[in-house]
Amino acid sequence: MTRKINNSYTLGISNAPTDGGDMLKTRGDGTLVWEGVADTTFVPFHFAGSNYGFTSGGASNSAATTYDTIDKFSFSSNVTATDHGNLSSTRRNLSGQSSSTDGFVSGGVSYLNTIEKFAFSSNTTASDHGDLATARQNLAGHSSSTDGFVSGGQVSGSNSNVIDKFSFSSNVTASDHGDTSLARHGSAGLVSTDSGFSAGGNSGSHSNVIDKFAFSSNTTASDHGDLSVSRTPYGAGASSSTDGFTLGGHTGDATNTIDKFSFASNVTASDHGDLTFNVYGASGQSGTDYGFASGYADFGTTINRFAFSSNTTASGWGDLSQGRYYTAGQQY
Repeated sequence: MTRKINNSYTLGISNAPTDGGDMLKTRGDGTLVWEGVADTTFVPFHFAGSNYGFTSGGASNSAATTYDTIDKFSFSSNVTATDHGNLSSTRRNLSGQSSSTDGFVSGGVSYLNTIEKFAFSSNTTASDHGDLATARQNLAGHSSSTDGFVSGGQVSGSNSNVIDKFSFSSNVTASDHGDTSLARHGSAGLVSTDSGFSAGGNSGSHSNVIDKFAFSSNTTASDHGDLSVSRTPYGAGASSSTDGFTLGGHTGDATNTIDKFSFASNVTASDHGDLTFNVYGASGQSGTDYGFASGYADFGTTINRFAFSSNTTASGWGDLSQGRYYTAGQQY
């Protein structure tokens, strides 16, 4: 039988076929099953959390005050987020990554290379977890089952196309993992089972490009369609098992648009409802059935929640402990 442990899955193979006559096939709900063998299901890695979302770091609306706060909020109940420890220092314009047991933040203002790690299960100060290969800010974050990735960002004022990869299990300097198709900052980071996606951003002007790169190989990212509108989401992305969602952003003015695009096909994203108000600088969190946006300019502390399955306006879902934006998101 299959058992989910946070973001990871294990497979009991006692019922696997031994005669070589059966094959793995895709079931209607997207999972893999042994043909001709009952109750033996393999569920691939899915980025979503089932318990809590986390919002890390950020700044006040004027960016005059920068925070080290890690907020934790429940996916199952609409209540104010609680304090879950702190980063080792204040930072904003950073990226977030999630393993099955820990949250990570990387990069940030002003051109930081540090990666920090905090436990989902305990309220403690984050610890050092190595460094990025290149110090940068305004970068997108992505997570596979074993590694964290960052893409794009700004390096000493110039846009970057670099993708970095670091291991969740060991504290070492990140390695180069190819490049995005164009240099930009402020992209939204999203993930499927085996790929990372960077959507939108600023490449000198607002971009609508969605890039896709493989977790397993160090190659240049490929074009994967476009957002419905060119914009700089500043890192707000949520991922279901089949689709990516970009949340709000900046097109010259802040927007409330939620865009949805398929991980399986290269097409232009479609409108998927709206956030409760115009936002930018938000971070995204991914549940199994809902996406969340938290931490944005001008509008206080509200956390937005929207359904992956239906195109409707998001609803308020509690509040952060502090109003802030340019945050990083994680989920457990």
